[in-house]
Amino acid sequence: MRTPGDFSSDLDALNGDHSNVFGPELGEFPQSEQRAEPNQDEQMKTGTTTVGLKTQEGVVLATDMRASMGYMVSSKDVQKVEQIHPTAALTIAGSVSAAQSLIRSLKAETSLYETRRGQDMSMQALSTLVSNFLRSGAFYIVSPIVGGVDDEGPHVYSMDALGGMSEEDYTVTGSGSQYALGVLEQEYSDDLTIEEAKNVAARAIQSAVERDLASGNGINVAVVTDEGVDISRHKDFAEVL
Repeated sequence: MRTPGDFSSDLDALNGDHSNVFGPELGEFPQSEQRAEPNQDEQMKTGTTTVGLKTQEGVVLATDMRASMGYMVSSKDVQKVEQIHPTAALTIAGSVSAAQSLIRSLKAETSLYETRRGQDMSMQALSTLVSNFLRSGAFYIVSPIVGGVDDEGPHVYSMDALGGMSEEDYTVTGSGSQYALGVLEQEYSDDLTIEEAKNVAARAIQSAVERDLASGNGINVAVVTDEGVDISRHKDFAEVL
């Protein structure tokens, strides 16, 4: 009679040979960290600095435009902010492929919600939807900012890669966060106009670009109001400042 010990082996466990069929079906994957290591540097990431600010008139989201692969700049023209709702947008920081998949799923869900209920999803519901997607584990390498406007006014939500969510007046994500946050701490106030908020957001991104190797190559700016989402792309910060 075979016992679980009969299936043990000195073979490399990462190869999957002679796996323990008596092991639990649910639980962590053995050697999961080692399995991920070989491709870590080859995966395309946005690197990124993204910021979100709430004003009385709406929301301003801004990001840089660089994608990196290890120590190489893989793209100089990446749009890291996308409209996912008639009056909401999302910034991305993390894996490009995971972010693209998340955005497609969110667009489909918000469109389906509108079709079934005849009204747009609220920002609370939208942020919860994003959080649930992240918590599911399918998009664990994405850390977004959600900004939008609904009947209750403007909202900015900060998300971590595990689905943690908090509503903020302003927030940052990405590898250049510490540089951008310093600017926001000094210059943000709750009475900013949209134009003033765009200027503050651009200075925050510019500060990160000057110090963070994974951020650069221009700026994307999204202005979200109750009338919709307007996204602009600028290679030169002088166009925004």
